[in-house]
Amino acid sequence: MSTSVAYLVSIGVSPRDIGPMVTQYPYFLGMRVGTMIKPLVDYLVNLGLPKKILARMLEKRAYILGYDLEETVKPNVDCLISFGLRKECLPSVIAQYPQIIGLPLKAKLSSQQYFFSLKLKIDPEGFARVVEKMPQVVSLHQNVIMKPVEFLLGRTIPSQDVASMVIKCPQLVALRVELMKNSFFFFKSEMGRPIKELVEFPEYFTYSLESRIKPRYQRLKSKGIKCSLNWMLNCSDQRFEERLQGNYIETESIGPSFCIGGKLELPGNDIVSDEEEESDDEMLYRRTVSL
Repeated sequence: MSTSVAYLVSIGVSPRDIGPMVTQYPYFLGMRVGTMIKPLVDYLVNLGLPKKILARMLEKRAYILGYDLEETVKPNVDCLISFGLRKECLPSVIAQYPQIIGLPLKAKLSSQQYFFSLKLKIDPEGFARVVEKMPQVVSLHQNVIMKPVEFLLGRTIPSQDVASMVIKCPQLVALRVELMKNSFFFFKSEMGRPIKELVEFPEYFTYSLESRIKPRYQRLKSKGIKCSLNWMLNCSDQRFEERLQGNYIETESIGPSFCIGGKLELPGNDIVSDEEEESDDEMLYRRTVSL
């Protein structure tokens, strides 16, 4: 047991999290490091997953240590590649949804790919991009997916544009329709913008209407500033204030495919304070796992 614990601590697992890991998945205490734990860790690190990120994953989901490397993990990684996912995206996919390497993946991917092609008119390449951005979609119930899609189609948005929106921002298919309705009503009645702007920036629906969209729109309106949805929403509160103080509209840059304002927190984990530093890899994991 001490050997297993010592190895996990050596790769970055916090000693204070060993207790909760034992409670969640005590079987890892009886695993041999050399033949079971280390080969799995080495394989995931070789895929490009940083050890710090892997350590955070294991702290929250110790059962990952029980995934069979040869029978489950490697075949699932090969399966992802065979469905068109790019190798350089695999670390992000696993960090966002670690369970994906332990699922009966081929059957799930086959079913969802067919569904996306039949109902959403998204081809296999587009489906691969969706999985790269939101791997949880492989386990999302098809009835759940169709509700926001049907809402968008009901707003007279052509099916090909809805498909484009889903590929750009897969998180759309997991949103609550009630919230989408409120955001859409404000978009049309108060902002008076054309539908094509939603097609170009579908991430609009992922921002809070009350805490992000309304306040920023009112600030822009009071100053007589006209800008795109991307310029208005896809930045921090501090950056937005800096933009308002500028004498010109700065050139837009392509931001992350999905961005939520505010601090993100892992269940059971302390929020990083302003004084603490965090690596880019750690920040990526904290963002993706919170989604």
